[in-house]
Amino acid sequence: MVIVEFVIVPLGETSLSKYVAEVVKLLKAKGIKYQLTPMSTIIEVGTVREAFDVIEEAHELMFRLGAKRVSTTIRIDDRRDKAVHMEDKVRSVLEKARGG
Repeated sequence: MVIVEFVIVPLGETSLSKYVAEVVKLLKAKGIKYQLTPMSTIIEVGTVREAFDVIEEAHELMFRLGAKRVSTTIRIDDRRDKAVHMEDKVRSVLEKARGG
């Protein structure tokens, strides 16, 4: 399982919500598990290639929506010794924070 955090910013824009909403629609249409945060979007996919493909599609979507310049940042957690999901990572931290 690959967990990927990405940020796509159409440069020169003051509000990004309309762009983010279109990316969310794209992820939903593709059936990709995602988590929206105030500063980024996190997806859970089977392979790094799958992540790159959908992020490239989202990146190109910004230009179709009228952006003239786009900056994209990607962080990848590719763990291969066991399957770990987004909620597992959060749960692990919260359990440790509670002292358990």
